[in-house]
Amino acid sequence: MSGQDSRLKGRWGEDRAADYLRDKGFRVVAANWSCRFGEIDLIAEDGVCLCFVEVKLRKNAAYGSAAAFVDRRKQDKVRTAAMLYLSRHPTELQPRFDVIEIYAPQGEHTARPEIFHLENAF
Repeated sequence: MSGQDSRLKGRWGEDRAADYLRDKGFRVVAANWSCRFGEIDLIAEDGVCLCFVEVKLRKNAAYGSAAAFVDRRKQDKVRTAAMLYLSRHPTELQPRFDVIEIYAPQGEHTARPEIFHLENAF
């Protein structure tokens, strides 16, 4: 799979995650917010928390849960990027780090992907 194919599939997953969050009453503040420290897939608020969301798309969990692929290194990058975001966008909301797992056996052709929202994942 080429890098562009991977990015397109990732974007498809992030779009599904954003739709999921909106359906649950969240307001998506930013998507693919990037800085010199890395990228945050989604930033959303629910009125209490400002959630920095890492989205993981997989065909299945044969090699472990999608969330298991958010390793310590990735967590550190997201935390550092979130600190920069907060320095530029002050808020009274409590920051929180979530992971959304999306399982789509047929990739972007999956009609109803399974979506799991792990709040306070790290």
